[in-house]
Amino acid sequence: MADGDDRIARIARIWRGRTVPEKADAYADYLLEVGVRPLAKKALGAQMFREARKTESEFVTISYWESVEAMSRFAGPDPRRIHHLERDAEFLIELPEGVQVLEIVLDRTADKE
Repeated sequence: MADGDDRIARIARIWRGRTVPEKADAYADYLLEVGVRPLAKKALGAQMFREARKTESEFVTISYWESVEAMSRFAGPDPRRIHHLERDAEFLIELPEGVQVLEIVLDRTADKE
């Protein structure tokens, strides 16, 4: 969450994608620049994760929103719908069909009691 922003994240939107090891570094750079940085400007916060395995690398992005309505203003009327990046088909083993939208039940970073 941005400094001075007192909105509370209540929703997490989780996207996953996999690529072959040979394309993982290039995709990490692309995903960060074209996907995650623009997303982080709209969401309360965003994280990007990468797990390198022997035969593939998995990428996970998590964005945080104060409500489903706020997320829908960014993602469209169906926040579970994927908006693939222009070069995703070039990098990913398969194009993800959806994202996971979860209610945040406990956030210890925000829980100050």
